Amino acid sequence: MPFMPVKFNLQKRVKLAQGLWMIYWLSVIVGILIFSLGIFFKIELRKRSEMMDSNESHLVPNLLILVGLMACGLNAFGGKVCHDSLDPMKFAKWKPMLRSYLLLCCGFNGLLLLTAVLCFLMQFAVYLTLAEGLKNSIKFYKDTDTPGRCFMKRTLDMTQIEFRCCGNNNFRDWFEVQWISNRYLDMSNDLVKDRVLSNVEGKYLMDSVPFSCCNPGSPRPCIQHHLTNNSAHYDYDHRIEELNIWTRGCREALFSYFSSMMNSIGMLILATIILEVRLHPQHTAANQHPCESDGWLLEKGVKETFGELFSKMKILGKKNQVDEGGDDYSSRRHWSNVRDMQEKVSSVCVVVLKG
Repeated sequence: MPFMPVKFNLQKRVKLAQGLWMIYWLSVIVGILIFSLGIFFKIELRKRSEMMDSNESHLVPNLLILVGLMACGLNAFGGKVCHDSLDPMKFAKWKPMLRSYLLLCCGFNGLLLLTAVLCFLMQFAVYLTLAEGLKNSIKFYKDTDTPGRCFMKRTLDMTQIEFRCCGNNNFRDWFEVQWISNRYLDMSNDLVKDRVLSNVEGKYLMDSVPFSCCNPGSPRPCIQHHLTNNSAHYDYDHRIEELNIWTRGCREALFSYFSSMMNSIGMLILATIILEVRLHPQHTAANQHPCESDGWLLEKGVKETFGELFSKMKILGKKNQVDEGGDDYSSRRHWSNVRDMQEKVSSVCVVVLKG
């Protein structure tokens, strides 16, 4: 007995074709949005590449660009078929392609699901990439004369200003590195020489941060030098006073930015999958008979359909190899089973394919 039988007349078929046409073109718009987000995500990764590990993965944005283009192409084709289904002469040329198109849509839905899963799983890799990349960026901040690192200072300063952050984990990360180049240090000054000689690695370390860490919203002029020295500033106690620099680390700020972007894209793709995977009666707008006709989701019941499918799979598993010296009858029997299996798979795929 067919599963969820439906009676179609000409009026219902016209309404169904029109509804499917609208859904297809809505899916095209969603595909354009996914493609645009993939481009935007890739650009953002490129912009921050200096502060990320050298070989950050662009798998997710590349997949977004791919599925966006595929969504536009597949859904535009489906919309064209729905539009032509109202004309028997035009629809006749599309009808032989429908089964292959439905199977292609099934594979596309699997690719969409993989992309959505990667959007959620790759966030941990982005976190580790940012942690290592920012750590190195702070070390190379002073190397404005070194090829390949000339713009590191500008990039890091602009990031701290834009994301309102300071350092990798927090502002104290700047206390552990020499972020002022030796060319700007007066080595004849006794205080500078003492500070350099007091460090086992010969670095000029101080409790200061770059100007880009300053919070412009603070009413007090920015205190960026001698942050832990209360006597260096009037009416100042770093242990109890709210500092007028950003206290949030850039790793947390950047990860929050990228993770929110990836979560939003992942949710959009899941919504797209729900839009794409629609129940599709076997006789839909493609049926051009002017009289009333039957339609169904499955030609047989769900249990019977899957039971027959699994039976065919078992038979094929036992006969997965045809002897080269076998007779013609065995060979024909094998390929007959293969064709039957393909037809059953196609009928089951109808449940989860787009209209």
